[in-house]
Amino acid sequence: MQIGLVGLGKMGGNMKTRLERAGHEVIGFDLDPQLRDVDSLQALAETLTGPRVVWVMVPHGKPTRNTITELARHLQPGDLVIEGGNSPYQDDVEHDRMLAAQGVGYVDCGVSGGIWGLENGYGLMCGGRTEHVEMAMPIFDALRPEGPRDEGFVHAGEVGAGHYAKMVHNGIEYGLMAAYAEGYELLMAKDIVKDVPGAFKAWSRGTVVRSWLLDLLVDALEEKPDLEGVSGYTTDSGEGRWTVIEAVENAVPMPVISAALFSRFASRQENSPAMQAVAALRGGFGGHEVMQFGSEPWDRDRPQQVHRAAEPADTRGQATPGATDDEA
Repeated sequence: MQIGLVGLGKMGGNMKTRLERAGHEVIGFDLDPQLRDVDSLQALAETLTGPRVVWVMVPHGKPTRNTITELARHLQPGDLVIEGGNSPYQDDVEHDRMLAAQGVGYVDCGVSGGIWGLENGYGLMCGGRTEHVEMAMPIFDALRPEGPRDEGFVHAGEVGAGHYAKMVHNGIEYGLMAAYAEGYELLMAKDIVKDVPGAFKAWSRGTVVRSWLLDLLVDALEEKPDLEGVSGYTTDSGEGRWTVIEAVENAVPMPVISAALFSRFASRQENSPAMQAVAALRGGFGGHEVMQFGSEPWDRDRPQQVHRAAEPADTRGQATPGATDDEA
């Protein structure tokens, strides 16, 4: 089958290679002239034979909207656009409305697999009309993992359902990652456990917490058992935020995923305004010490305030100890 692919970055480039290995003809376009097969979206459309299928794999938001708007100028009735980026499902409705007015089909497809998808296959979650999903099924079958189709592919529902399912998938991913990370920190904090990487590796077969994410953590700990040199600064793609927003709008309790998202926000703060306020309040109601920037270092013989595996916050100087540290 012939397909056009727009966006040949880490994901798109590997998808192109996997499709070509499966015998499909892929015509690629990218802003990088060294990666692309044609020099414009118009040339891409003109190179493909009808009915044309074009997969868009670019960053969500304006890049995706601009790409689909430009493609629409060069496509004809009976053609199909597949949007495989991490777009919010609301955008899919607008894309579908615009393309449907020209008789062009639209499928949104959430794609999971990261850089490992080239060899392992990609988990695919599609939304759209049945005839449009069936039109691209040879492409979906080539990209998904080997084995039963329903273990790596789902036609989740109408337009937008694919990206909605992928959004929830990523929200769950946030929670799973945070749980493994918290377990790691507790194991590192207790000196009774001498082989923390070994404990995680022992969970990788036969236990209820085994997963690919666990395998990745095992690999990371085998390389750096103490994760030395790894910054805790953690970004988010946006899908965790959208998941929590959807939870609020649908009155769905989601404490685990919400906490995982907020912990990422906290990781980016050199000094937390919220915890500054807590420190000031404790000083106000209980006379507890309030550490100040630029003051003399405090008594190093005091009991440790963080466990042995965690680095103390950079307070840039701390206050002289005052009242006891018990809460009022």
